Amino acid sequence: MHVLNLDWSGLVLAGGRVLTAAQVQQTEALIARRLTREPLQHLIGAVEWGGIHLKVTPAALIPRPETETLLHLALEALSGRTAPAVLDVGTGSGALALGIKAARPAARVTATDLSAEALALARQNADLLHLEVAFLEADLLRGVPGTFDLIVSNPPYLPEADEAAAEPEVRHDPRQALYSGPDGLTLARQLMRQAAALLNPGGVVLLELDPRNVERLAHELHLSGWHAQIHPDLTGRLRFLEASATPPT
Repeated sequence: MHVLNLDWSGLVLAGGRVLTAAQVQQTEALIARRLTREPLQHLIGAVEWGGIHLKVTPAALIPRPETETLLHLALEALSGRTAPAVLDVGTGSGALALGIKAARPAARVTATDLSAEALALARQNADLLHLEVAFLEADLLRGVPGTFDLIVSNPPYLPEADEAAAEPEVRHDPRQALYSGPDGLTLARQLMRQAAALLNPGGVVLLELDPRNVERLAHELHLSGWHAQIHPDLTGRLRFLEASATPPT
């Protein structure tokens, strides 16, 4: 499909079409790269995610299927808000910010990342999708202007010890998008310390975390006065943390 530049229906209609010599060469080159465990998404250069088509490169984490649940939780949190202000922290390819904007055109969406290369990719995706999102180069929430009804993030959440046993495909993602201190929570804790000052009354923070550490952070937040609840992913593993400064209604 990628080599022929056809979708599924076009591929069916192509029937027994014979590849050209150039197409055979391109296919063989892609197979050789995949045999080295380079991710399929990097070979194709794109991924379908959350109902949108995203360009992907080694500059940012490949959007994962499980993060679509975070998108759905974000849209649920925005239900009933007419023109909500949304902040996506560590946007990477722009997946969450753009998925929210595509589903809620009236939302005012801001997206941050510390990586200039990731932000360039996110801006490309916004342009390709004709979606208006404000992109800022920032370290978590530092220097971000305004306040928000929703702060959403898929931060680095893996313990650093996981890196030694990482699958070859994972090593093609930026390291800084994956690992966060001894227990995987270093950046998530920093984000939560900064978030309270940027939340509007009734605002919500949504994070994707590791099933091994999400309950730990929820407990820490309870102790510091947050109201926190945990949501499962599609496999039933606890993965998503929802936190607010006031009890949920």
